Amino acid sequence: MPSTTTSNFFVVYVLESLQNRERYIGFTKNLLNRIKQHQEGKVFSTKRYLPWKLIYAELCTDREDATRREHYLKTTGGRRFLSKRLKTYYSKL
Repeated sequence: MPSTTTSNFFVVYVLESLQNRERYIGFTKNLLNRIKQHQEGKVFSTKRYLPWKLIYAELCTDREDATRREHYLKTTGGRRFLSKRLKTYYSKL
């Protein structure tokens, strides 16, 4: 049986800025390292809205699937999906 450690997966993730609730959607092979880069201001597109918190993540076994899922979550339909999926999270804000 193949190994199922998280290093074998691509992670599609959603961050939310604690500054203004702006969302950032991306994917990576190493989630912990990528979040660290965001928090340290090393990612151009997110450094203005520090700090960030992880609010959602999905695992994909294939890079193409992760890319496709990332693109979908950035669409209107994907944002609706996230709003429904994170309904309890947003109701507590």
